[in-house]
Amino acid sequence: MTKRAACRICRQPLEDVFVDLGSSPLANSFLAAGDLGRMERFYPLKVFVCRHCFLVQLEEFESPERIFSDYAYFSSFSPAWVEHARRFAAMAIDRFRLDANSKVIEIASNDGYLLQHFQAKQIPVLGIEPAANVAAVAEAAGIPTRVLFLGEETGRQLAAEGQQADLVAGNNVFAHVPELHSFVEGLKAILKPGGTITLEFPHLLRLMRENQFDTIYHEHFSYFSLLTTARIFREHGLEVYDVEELPTHGGSLRVYGRHDEAGGPVSPRVEELRRMESAAGLDRLDCYRNFEPRVRKVKFDLLEFLIRQARDGKTVAGYGAPAKGNTLLNYCGAGPELLPYTVDRSPHKQGRYLPGTRIPIFAPERIAETKPDYVLILPWNIRDEIAEQMRCIRDWGGRFVVPIPELEVF
Repeated sequence: MTKRAACRICRQPLEDVFVDLGSSPLANSFLAAGDLGRMERFYPLKVFVCRHCFLVQLEEFESPERIFSDYAYFSSFSPAWVEHARRFAAMAIDRFRLDANSKVIEIASNDGYLLQHFQAKQIPVLGIEPAANVAAVAEAAGIPTRVLFLGEETGRQLAAEGQQADLVAGNNVFAHVPELHSFVEGLKAILKPGGTITLEFPHLLRLMRENQFDTIYHEHFSYFSLLTTARIFREHGLEVYDVEELPTHGGSLRVYGRHDEAGGPVSPRVEELRRMESAAGLDRLDCYRNFEPRVRKVKFDLLEFLIRQARDGKTVAGYGAPAKGNTLLNYCGAGPELLPYTVDRSPHKQGRYLPGTRIPIFAPERIAETKPDYVLILPWNIRDEIAEQMRCIRDWGGRFVVPIPELEVF
């Protein structure tokens, strides 16, 4: 009998399926032309919910070292995300009174998209980035960066070197961590006694309400609510003392944590969000069992649209090559026969192929050259930014399509 996987927080066996998205390759394992004649590895994309602590999670099929050591995502290629980072830095500098005597550490600091804003104000920074190719870009831009995975051991090593921070920031990294207890202990180790941890991550409640199943992929091991985040913080002597709801990535949370012994008031927003999650059913198993039928409807609607356009002689091109788009297209089984190509601003993706579907990726200029009837926006969370960048499609009567939360043509 196969041993059941154990929950990352409470270690209880996982028995309940949240959604089964079939099998997919790693969402950021883009293919070069020379890879097209080789076999790709596909892994089950079955998501469980723990009936004891309600953490939604995947089993671990590949190690973080394999997934993230050479990474294709560079944050600075999204102007909207860089602007989000700039606003966060300005807020944090003011709220936490950061200056030249302070220290900011970012976990999964990517290419320096965030830390550059603190450094510009003469605030000392350190990036922690496991992908050596991405860290090299940050270093070239003058952002001090250590190539490592944060965990209990590396956190303590950093603290022993005097690398502790007034602000420890982690944007869209929490979901990427298979060993949650070790990671949170690492956060605690590098946090000064009076410092603050901020973590941003897609909010499970928004994922469920708005059918955002495409944000599920193997690189995301867990999907968090305030309920589950506060629980694992408590187990490591940390307290969530404030929380914000953000529009990023289709709806995210920014939680603020501190050492238990630091004390201080807790924002009423924490209790308000706890009540909201409870009212939505996130502390009851039956709530999670209603998700999969809505996911199937998104699949059927998108496939019906693409097939109808192909039969009518209309052309559909993609915009973007995000990980979420690879989950969507592989789950739907939509290949080049329905979506002949997609485009992306990142030169690191251009000339390559989407994993699984093997749809080619071109520079955005390809759309003006081929004049498709429709442009399917795969990173739907920045649909307005893309629609503005690609407004030229209106010149030949082209229209945009987004698949989530439901199919929309505009």
